[in-house]
Amino acid sequence: MKKNILKKIFVKIIKSLGFEIIDQNEFRSPTLNKDLNQQLSSINKSIILPLGEVNLTRKISSLLIIFRTNSNIEIWDQNKKRIFEKDKIEYVKRSLNSLIKAIKNLKENNNSIKIEIKVVDDNSTKENLNVIKDILDKSKENFEIINHNHTEHLNIIKEQKSKDTFSNLSSLLKSFEIGKNNGEDLIYFIEDDYLHFKSSLEEMIDTYERIASQLNKDLIICPSDYPYLYSKDENTKIYLGEKYHWRLVSESLVTFMTSKSLINKHFKQLEKMGLQWVDPWEKPLHELYKLYPCLSPIPSLAVHCANINSIFGISPFINIKKLWDENENL
Repeated sequence: MKKNILKKIFVKIIKSLGFEIIDQNEFRSPTLNKDLNQQLSSINKSIILPLGEVNLTRKISSLLIIFRTNSNIEIWDQNKKRIFEKDKIEYVKRSLNSLIKAIKNLKENNNSIKIEIKVVDDNSTKENLNVIKDILDKSKENFEIINHNHTEHLNIIKEQKSKDTFSNLSSLLKSFEIGKNNGEDLIYFIEDDYLHFKSSLEEMIDTYERIASQLNKDLIICPSDYPYLYSKDENTKIYLGEKYHWRLVSESLVTFMTSKSLINKHFKQLEKMGLQWVDPWEKPLHELYKLYPCLSPIPSLAVHCANINSIFGISPFINIKKLWDENENL
């Protein structure tokens, strides 16, 4: 009994000093009151065994999600069909369902983050807009649907090869403008054909906090493990996130998460993607990856629903059919 009392006093002292005890014999942390196979991280520190803890000096206060939709065009600039060969609104619907589930999961595990959704819609039909609005209404999340009018960019975007190209540039530019003007902390730019795993946003936020605290700089986080990146023979680095490995990449598509401070500092660079089509379209974004780490998860946290043969689509070793079926409804 005396031994137990002394042990409790010792644990209390260690905890008051900000340290944790790992009891490998009992496979438990008495200071955290958790088994070692549970999540050990707390709101102020990230703990991964056997590497110890990282003090989280970069805490996230808010997340603005900018969901860019066009339910009229099946695949922009292509004649191919997407995997499962459904109408575009079905991909928008399931992508939005999966995103909301990820938001709910994030809130359950971190209720201190303010979350807002802004949908930038590119001339969807009234019927399709109602589908989007119904999902958001049911979600009970804080949202706004912005019916984007391309004419506001007629004087700044150069004439393009097609109306659809102009439309895509304009909606992306509008998204960047919203991020710059309305973002507070992190901003997540998402296209309307990404299926997210339930844990995706939690892992992305936790990883941003952990690695940005370690490196003391802004990051760019991509949710997808794009297959085309495996065809490139280039050096990389591997980082530990909260529960995933993350690798340093030099390219991505235009679904990514980053900070408002980075957007403000490099808005002119990002703006280039909305002013003129170049090949690759994402080249101005890739230039920023030379200044800031861009990280991609292994395995993927979200899957791009492109054509099944597209190297920009389905991530390796992911059960896309299961993910698709799970997000038919909220």
